[in-house]
Amino acid sequence: MPDRSRLDDAAVQERLARVDDLLATVERAPGPTADAAMESVQILIEVYGEALGRVVDLGGPLARTLAQDELLKHLMVLHEIHPDPVAERVRQAIDDVRPHVESRGGQVELTEVAGNVARVRLTGVHGGCSSTSADVARAITETVLALVPEVAEVDVAQPASPSMIPVDAVLSRARGGARRQA
Repeated sequence: MPDRSRLDDAAVQERLARVDDLLATVERAPGPTADAAMESVQILIEVYGEALGRVVDLGGPLARTLAQDELLKHLMVLHEIHPDPVAERVRQAIDDVRPHVESRGGQVELTEVAGNVARVRLTGVHGGCSSTSADVARAITETVLALVPEVAEVDVAQPASPSMIPVDAVLSRARGGARRQA
């Protein structure tokens, strides 16, 4: 087998960015040559997707190990052949962000994945500060979207914050009630 060096993740990202730039140039070009080039790319994507699908099918349990590689995971998602269901990967993303949520006194629970929407319940973020709660919700959303690109939206449900009642209002009610009883 020939000795060949592999691309590291940064080199892969550079090449993917270059492909995006080149495809954008081809898409802007008018005429049958550009159309043929785009069709060729689409056909190559389909054929490579089929080949990768066969590897996943033949790999059995090895497919999950392959899916841990960032590039392979991306390709498996692109071709809709990832061995783990979307809901399971969303659960894993929630588990990954859970220590961050718990460090702020919160609890997070996946309630549903329907279509391309993940619904999550967030409770108990301490401090009663809406900005802290919003920051935690944003961290949950970003983690899920980054790890499960098929999910287009993360709906983070939070219980309504208790309304603050000014102390003066409580005292005036208490005084008024005491006078009526006298």
